[in-house]
Amino acid sequence: MLFRPVSGEKNGAERRSFVNMPETGGGSLLPTQQKGMTPHIGQRISAQYADLSAQEQRVAAFILDHFDDLAVYSAADLSRLTGVSKSTVSRLFRRLGFESFQAVKRHARQLRSSGMPLVTDPDAVGGNGERFKRHLEREQDNLRRALTAIDPRTFEAIVHGLDASRRVVLVGFRNSYPLAMHFRQQLIQARADVNLAPQPNQSLAEDLVELGEADLVVLFGFRRRPRLFDALVNELAAMPCRLLLIGDATASGYAEQADWWLECPLDSISAFDSYASAMSLISLLANGLLHHRLAQGRARIDAVSELYQGMDELSP
Repeated sequence: MLFRPVSGEKNGAERRSFVNMPETGGGSLLPTQQKGMTPHIGQRISAQYADLSAQEQRVAAFILDHFDDLAVYSAADLSRLTGVSKSTVSRLFRRLGFESFQAVKRHARQLRSSGMPLVTDPDAVGGNGERFKRHLEREQDNLRRALTAIDPRTFEAIVHGLDASRRVVLVGFRNSYPLAMHFRQQLIQARADVNLAPQPNQSLAEDLVELGEADLVVLFGFRRRPRLFDALVNELAAMPCRLLLIGDATASGYAEQADWWLECPLDSISAFDSYASAMSLISLLANGLLHHRLAQGRARIDAVSELYQGMDELSP
């Protein structure tokens, strides 16, 4: 998906704004501006496009069409590729609120660190097997950082909580939702009363209202969280239930409100985050639970397998 310009008339000039349209190639999504957030460069262009000169509009259009590569271009590249002078490029960035092109590049890198999929190194996915080596090294580093940061006593306390709690509620939004769903599918094979929230197109309050001190909430908080996340953490922290928070470094500010905090790096060799360390942690926790209640877990797995066979639910 890519954001394409929409034509219109304002003071006799073409207006560009962001419309979500399908395309056949790759591209990055420019998220809509949220209240209270500083607009990113794409939103600034959209707001000022009609007032730009024709040459400035040419550079602005190039930026919109190559947004995910912005961090790797130089001012000279933009001048050459758009056929305008370097002074025009500099003037455009000043109009957009950037003191220099270096400030623009820093802005692009900050967008990447916040989770926006941007290419910051055009040679990151090199050929001749180099891409696989770099990918493997990055994944190994993420996994090493995630696991070495866990205190064994904390891990055992979490596993005990997963076993002893009356109910376990898994909560995740956006990219965190598949993690919560997968974790539930692992846990429910070893114990009962494991719930996923929110259900599709449903609110959260009904799933949280009766949580008590015997319950455990596992909240996944990976970056680009929805705006309600702050309020949710505050509400959960005020409830008698225990809270396990799992996320990347951007969620560490919430750690003090949780009973336990586990951090999983998402670094990758290019634009899209890697959740391999989070999935590995889920496997480790689920196996920890199973071994913590091995007799009951085995009995439940056997009973579930018998139901699979009785309903002919799974293919061989």
